[in-house]
Amino acid sequence: MQSFRTEIENPLVEKDIVELANKIELFRNGKIDEEKFRSLRLARGVYGQRQEGVQMIRIKLPYGRVRSSQLTRICDVSEKYSTGRLHITTRQDIQIHYVSLDRTPELWAELEKDDVTLREACGNTVRNVTASETAGIDPREPFDVTPYADATFRYMLRNPISQEMGRKFKISFSASEEDTALSYLHDLGFIAKLMTHGDGTEERGFKVLLGGGLGSQPRHGDVVHEFLPTDQLIPFVEGVIRVFDRHGERAKRMKARMKFLINGLGLEEFLRLVAEEQMALQYRSYPIDVSDYEASKSLPNPVIPAFTVPTDENYRRWKVTNVLPQKQPGYVAVGVKVHLGDFYTKEARQLAKLIREYANDELRFTLRQNFLIRDVKEELVPFFYQELKKLGLADYGYNSIGDITACPGTDTCNLGIASSTGAADVMGKVILDEYPEFLLDKHLTIKISGCMNACGQHNMASIGFQGMSMKVGKSVLPALQVLLGGATFGDGKGRFSDKVIKIPSKRGPQALRVLLDDYKAQAEKGENYARYYERQGQMYFYELLKPLAGTDTITESDFIDWGNEEPYVKAIGVGECAGVVIDLVSTLLLEAREKLADAEDSLKAEKWADGIYQAYTCMVNAAKAILTAEGVNTNSYASIVSEFEAHFIDSGKIDLGGSFSDLVYKIKQHSPTADFAREYYQTAEKVYEAISEFRSKEVHA
Repeated sequence: MQSFRTEIENPLVEKDIVELANKIELFRNGKIDEEKFRSLRLARGVYGQRQEGVQMIRIKLPYGRVRSSQLTRICDVSEKYSTGRLHITTRQDIQIHYVSLDRTPELWAELEKDDVTLREACGNTVRNVTASETAGIDPREPFDVTPYADATFRYMLRNPISQEMGRKFKISFSASEEDTALSYLHDLGFIAKLMTHGDGTEERGFKVLLGGGLGSQPRHGDVVHEFLPTDQLIPFVEGVIRVFDRHGERAKRMKARMKFLINGLGLEEFLRLVAEEQMALQYRSYPIDVSDYEASKSLPNPVIPAFTVPTDENYRRWKVTNVLPQKQPGYVAVGVKVHLGDFYTKEARQLAKLIREYANDELRFTLRQNFLIRDVKEELVPFFYQELKKLGLADYGYNSIGDITACPGTDTCNLGIASSTGAADVMGKVILDEYPEFLLDKHLTIKISGCMNACGQHNMASIGFQGMSMKVGKSVLPALQVLLGGATFGDGKGRFSDKVIKIPSKRGPQALRVLLDDYKAQAEKGENYARYYERQGQMYFYELLKPLAGTDTITESDFIDWGNEEPYVKAIGVGECAGVVIDLVSTLLLEAREKLADAEDSLKAEKWADGIYQAYTCMVNAAKAILTAEGVNTNSYASIVSEFEAHFIDSGKIDLGGSFSDLVYKIKQHSPTADFAREYYQTAEKVYEAISEFRSKEVHA
């Protein structure tokens, strides 16, 4: 502990690190409840990993910015405490894996020497504030959003209103109407705007979107301000977070995000509560002085080294896809495609040296798990290609369809169901080898998540894949839910993708081929994929992919997930995939949760009959899950209902306030009206939560 106190000048940081070290010791000695300790460590960037006994550490880099000294420090820490691998996230953070819990305070202390923090990188806090990686250099931007994103990050860091909320909270800043920071899918999204007054003066402000989110039930944010002056940015953010902290759900985790609070209260009531909070704020106006930041900006003028201009085809393609214009004359930005967001300290150290000597000593990590080198003199473009090629970082296709986004999935994440990185790897090869003509289509995106939580942002992609599992008789195999039609249209407008069909994971590449071949053959000239999907409709694509969904031609290889050698154990109960436990009971509960989410979507669309049946399926699947755990025969829905009644209701193990069969079979006794659909959904939600709580207690007993 003494070394922390003497080496860290900031007393708040020192206190944080010492507290983490003390709590780890108390936890090891059995003096702190595991759930309480979990909350504390998550708020300090320490995340449990799928592999027992090690942690994932998330390094919080506001708006993705990192200087060469910081990148070098991160390399030092990764080599000393981890494996030397750096993983870029879809929120512009860096993650390192396989870290001992006991060494995390020491690791954190070393990072803070270069002003790099772990604080609130995870947990029920305000997460990393993201922003367009082109902020400050974008030819289309009205002004640089960087200092405003920075002010928001600093104001919320360690702010007591956001330390133990019901769930996490995400904020983004887009540099221009292109909305590259995806404002519509954030709890709060800001898009830079200028207002011209009658006297010709210009005022800076933001278009504001509220209540967006991904996950199993994506929600498009509501526009709540067409123009919010910059001095009102911080008061509005604080007011929103105060309301979320006070009124947000805490007991039901799956309903605890702000999008559900807004749905429950209604937007008008939510904004009324925000206005009520203004009396309690420390600042009614919070001017953000950007003069020092803007005065400190300069452009590099390095000595031009000797180099040979490349003449290969790869260089030509790289210049087309990876070199971006800047608003600063004579300078460009170089986009670096990082395969699956993974690179290593050996390359990162050389990269730090390269940007320090020949660029502006700054990288910006991107939402697509890449990085952008800014302020590169145009005449140095061939030199940068040459140097990046030495590091294995000169692949063309930056921000293209061949640049697939994927979360870690079953590699390291506790929630991963199927391999996202393995699927992304093979699909990326399909694109580069078979469909290179699509690499210039910036509107066509592929994103893959290992589960419904959408860390890979699969449900806003043109072509998305979500890791799942499929039952074939008494066996379980890895699967992918195919989602289509997502898009970002700009200025806060976007479209979430539709769930189309579930297929065995090993058929993912073939599904991709079918979709791209169809697009090539059937799309009208100039028609982007979102418009094409909308024109053809969901059922068209369902029929197109239906031949790949059948389970009558399953082979042994279908039971082996991408990137693995070991198959799932083909039996009810526990199986193994790459040495990781796959629990059929958990799979069934996840499917029940999916059905509940589907039911809510149907109710929003006023599809009452669909919502009722999805709620019914949720209840039956949840009942089947814990019957399966006890080895009870569940060969039909009718037997599931009766067996659940006998084993759990009549025995008093679970109390639903009445008969399970009576609750479930209301489906047969009512017309599919709006009132009944809503009532039945609430019943299904109650049943699911009771069963989940029972299962959780059994597992941890």
